[in-house]
Amino acid sequence: MSAQAQLQVPAATPARRRRGVNLEKWGWIFMRASGVVLVVLIFGHLFVNLMLGEGIHALDFAFVAGKFANPFWQWWDVLMLWLALIHGANGMRTVVNDYVTHPGVRKALVWALGLAAALLIVLGTLVVFTFDPCNGVLEDGSMWEACLAIGN
Repeated sequence: MSAQAQLQVPAATPARRRRGVNLEKWGWIFMRASGVVLVVLIFGHLFVNLMLGEGIHALDFAFVAGKFANPFWQWWDVLMLWLALIHGANGMRTVVNDYVTHPGVRKALVWALGLAAALLIVLGTLVVFTFDPCNGVLEDGSMWEACLAIGN
């Protein structure tokens, strides 16, 4: 082949880039960002619950009721719940995508993970924002006076 013919050989065409949102890239970024935020939320949660005040000896129903009466702690716990569940479900989705080879089984498992995470997020959020420590307290119960004092 002559030098002229070698110059006319077309170069390999570059791989085409898919248009649209790259969900895998955003999932990867979310895992790193949510991991950092979760470390702060979890260690803050542990510090307040275990180190401040009387420490672990103060943890009881009244302590939880007091925390859930404060909107700051409600949002702190809900953010921690949401991030932990989404972070965990995304991690499990990655494991399923890596190791499950049958497309139908993979799709079913990813859907099951998404539904389970969504259900737990909804239920957990409802518990935090609708928590009523006096719900179901009877007149002969030990919490009756406390519930009367707060007006429930």
